[in-house]
Amino acid sequence: SKKLRDGSLPPDHVFYAYVGKVRSKGETNCITEFLQESESQLRKVKQMEKQGLLYGVPISIKDSINCQVPPGHDSTLGFIKQIHKPAAEDSVVVQVLKRQGAIPFVKTNVPQSLISYDCNNLIFGQTRNPLLFTRSPGGSSGGEGALIGGGGSILGLGTDLGGSLRFPAAFCGICAIKPTGNRLSKRGVIAGIAGQKAVAAAVGPMAKDVESLALCMRALLCEDMFSLDSTVPPLPFNEEVQSLQGPRDLWGELQAENTSPMGGHLARAKCCFPDSPRGVGVLLAPLAPLQPASPSPAGKGSATLFVWVAKAPCWLKTLLPCWLLPEKSQEPSWMPKESLSTPTPLTTSTFPPQDFRHQFIAQWNKLNLDVLLCPMLGPALGIVAISYTMLYNVLDFPAGVVPVTLVTDEDEEQLKGYKGYYRDWWDRTLPKVSGAFRGGVGMPVAVQCVALPWQEELCLRFMKEVETLSLKKNSFF
Repeated sequence: SKKLRDGSLPPDHVFYAYVGKVRSKGETNCITEFLQESESQLRKVKQMEKQGLLYGVPISIKDSINCQVPPGHDSTLGFIKQIHKPAAEDSVVVQVLKRQGAIPFVKTNVPQSLISYDCNNLIFGQTRNPLLFTRSPGGSSGGEGALIGGGGSILGLGTDLGGSLRFPAAFCGICAIKPTGNRLSKRGVIAGIAGQKAVAAAVGPMAKDVESLALCMRALLCEDMFSLDSTVPPLPFNEEVQSLQGPRDLWGELQAENTSPMGGHLARAKCCFPDSPRGVGVLLAPLAPLQPASPSPAGKGSATLFVWVAKAPCWLKTLLPCWLLPEKSQEPSWMPKESLSTPTPLTTSTFPPQDFRHQFIAQWNKLNLDVLLCPMLGPALGIVAISYTMLYNVLDFPAGVVPVTLVTDEDEEQLKGYKGYYRDWWDRTLPKVSGAFRGGVGMPVAVQCVALPWQEELCLRFMKEVETLSLKKNSFF
């Protein structure tokens, strides 16, 4: 970006270099459309009187984010019935990116309906992980994860309702941030569940490094976005937080045992992980489609499960959390007991558990936490559960993913004796899933960084600290 703005890199060279990269990424099957009219946008960018923060930067866009570049492009969500229904106008985030000089040049694949953690549909087929074709790239922003992780794009936009930015980032070895739900405009972004209000979906950037995420957020959080969508709080990027120098006291106390190679790395980091299974589990009753899914490279199973659950009667949906939660519910000692035992309106409505959220924030403040370091599912597995991600959608907290290490032979050897945390049906089943703990050597392992609502800048700052430290030591801590 800096070289484009100072003229040492011509925009044409950068644009066509990434067009060439995209054409070489056919084996991952991550692209749904090349935006032919992006060449016209390139010419407009070169004639700009004022260079924006993303001047000349090619950017990829998730299928569900409307892009109207004439004659308009479909936002299919993987549904055949959505073919040949071009967007009438650009989404607000795409409009702002263009005004900042970015060049949207491709749209990327998603799973059908977006409600899956794999990336497969009947229109475009299965997207593969660029690091290991037999593994899923994650979902629902799986096309973005695969394209950026494979080097075909330098910056992309995705969405997140239960981990849809964070799973692809973790599985493909890149960075992503899920902002607070209404920090960035969602006007012109098509939802997987129309009208769903219980959990706030979010639009967020994906990139190879944290500084690129910060640059994208800085570019989006501007007067253009606030004027184009008056429902977005006019909160510009907080440069003061982002520019703080030197490490801060960001560590809490380790309170969780984790699967995968992450456990040992987190233990060395001394983190505080709020394991809140009941708060998330209750939410799953009215939002039945948001279930732990079992995607595979073949893409089978998850769509069938979604349809079955969607058709299930309401009384059965209310019982689903009993099956999803561990047999031995071990509430964390720090969590207010009343939040786990008090009846919640979620059993009869689709409104978010505000009491639970307030109690969580109160406990956060009581512990005097700045930010939170916690696990992210990984490496790319054959089975996916939302226990590490969904909590921060329910709470509507900003949460980012940073890759910190790679799976080693020693990691896989240690996992041969894995027994799990609760030692319930889920823990007994996980090691039996084909490929769950085998064949992942060299695959990335990531962590989540979490902050309070509207504190994306602090979250990014923390992510940068984690990224710097992991790069410095070539291993996490």
